[in-house]
Amino acid sequence: MSGRQDAGNAVAAGDPGMQRREATMNTTRWMFLAMGLLGSMAAASAAEKPALRGEGTRPGESTDGMAMQEARAKMMNARGTRVAYTKAFDLSGLPEYRPQGKLEGKLRFWGSNYITDGKVGEYWEQAFKAFHPKVEFEWRMKTTKAAVPSLVFGVSDIGMGRKVTFDELLTFQRYTDRDPLEIEIATGSYDVPGWQPGFGVVVHKDNPLARISMEQLDGIFGAERAGGWEGTSWRPERARGPEKNIRTWGQLGLTGEWADKDIHVYGLNQRYHQAVELSDMLLGGSDKWNEKLRIYANYVTADGKLARGMNEDLAADRYGIGILAAPTRDLGGKEQSAQKLLPLAWTNAGPWVEYTLDTLQDRSYPMFDRIYAYADPDPSKPIDRNVIEFLRFVVSRQGQALVMKDGKYLPLTAQASKEALAKLDAVARRAAGEAK
Repeated sequence: MSGRQDAGNAVAAGDPGMQRREATMNTTRWMFLAMGLLGSMAAASAAEKPALRGEGTRPGESTDGMAMQEARAKMMNARGTRVAYTKAFDLSGLPEYRPQGKLEGKLRFWGSNYITDGKVGEYWEQAFKAFHPKVEFEWRMKTTKAAVPSLVFGVSDIGMGRKVTFDELLTFQRYTDRDPLEIEIATGSYDVPGWQPGFGVVVHKDNPLARISMEQLDGIFGAERAGGWEGTSWRPERARGPEKNIRTWGQLGLTGEWADKDIHVYGLNQRYHQAVELSDMLLGGSDKWNEKLRIYANYVTADGKLARGMNEDLAADRYGIGILAAPTRDLGGKEQSAQKLLPLAWTNAGPWVEYTLDTLQDRSYPMFDRIYAYADPDPSKPIDRNVIEFLRFVVSRQGQALVMKDGKYLPLTAQASKEALAKLDAVARRAAGEAK
């Protein structure tokens, strides 16, 4: 008799041990059959309905850092050759540059690529050399992240770009026990991404909201906080409680179907500098954002372009609100019919200002941006006259006319120019006094 027959007889005879083993084997068989069936069902389901994937994961797209760098470089080189506006602003209120003696030597620049991707750096060099032909220029402009560190390690004389970050400022302070000299050299652009454009507040066209304030944006995009940062200094007076949070459209005065609808908040990846700038503008430098903020990052499209899908999603969301850099550029695309740009005020009392080329340049619109130059006013060394004199030229009427000629950044107001000159003169006077 075979072993299988013996086992069958034992089970039939009521052998408890054989019965348990047989039951276990039957259970195992059914388990594998079920797993196979479930696997087949899952495969069929996947074939019918592909898994959801985010931007940058579709065929031909990429979120790789070096791929994004390559796409960014191509995009910025193309934008750098374009004149984005031709309006001639009235610069008669800006002080005229008058050279204070003849200079010679070398000026070394590190920082933002946008200064040299466009023409403004070249224009400044040529015009300054007309006054001081013996001054040589060396440009190493790859990223603003190098602007202040290059001063720390003595490889540059002037750093240029967006405002210094917490970490960059802290690095300078730790190595030098002082603050860098910070001079505003231009206003950010109106509609040129990369060239520090202003920010606009965008909602769906069906939204009855007609205007908004910086105070309200803090309530919408921010959260309760214990304080905020100003440079590397903590400011507890910037604290606010949860009672100022705004989470529904009814809290902004909307009624009817809008009253109880949640506000869907759209923003940027918190590692991007634009998010830091918005925190400084709106949230008191706290980095305490709305707990339901939907964040987006760049990716490379299948045709090799740098993209970000936030505006497309925002356009499709009736209850959404977002803050976009260069908003008129984005609204010029297919989303324009679905969205509107809100006038903005500093406080709930107004006045309410539209986002335009003029209101960005005259700084009456609250969310404009700035471009800076940084230098090291080392009190242990004689003042570098080349640095002070070049910056005096840049913020003068002649220097700002060249900003306008390049047609991306916007020229300083007369007030901003005079404030920058006063700061430079104070540094020069202090150095002269210490030299005596």
